[in-house]
Amino acid sequence: QVQLAESGGGLVQAGGSLRLSCAASGRTFSNYAMGWFRQAPGKEREFVASISSTGDISHIAASVKGRFTTSRDNAKNTVYLQMNSLKPEDTAVYYCAAGRSSSASVRTDSFGSWGQGTQVTVSS
Repeated sequence: QVQLAESGGGLVQAGGSLRLSCAASGRTFSNYAMGWFRQAPGKEREFVASISSTGDISHIAASVKGRFTTSRDNAKNTVYLQMNSLKPEDTAVYYCAAGRSSSASVRTDSFGSWGQGTQVTVSS
């Protein structure tokens, strides 16, 4: 089992930036992919980004492509989500998730452990 703890959320004005971090423990971090998802009030949880275990492959949702990037530091057991040019529609609770394998995926069911989430609010 993997334990995940997100940090870095908060309130930011439209056009601003935030960097989310997710610290992992419990399994060898470099063995599994990581993902980011978000859920806005009244909406389904949606895929944002994922990154393979080695960090060489990542997927970014079309809605945030060109604005968000993901990276990982296996020495620190941490994955990051850099969010630039934020828009009010990016407002949501953001979750990190640990993959069931080393491959980056866009599917929710490819991830077996989830963090508690961190709130990101973008004001207009």
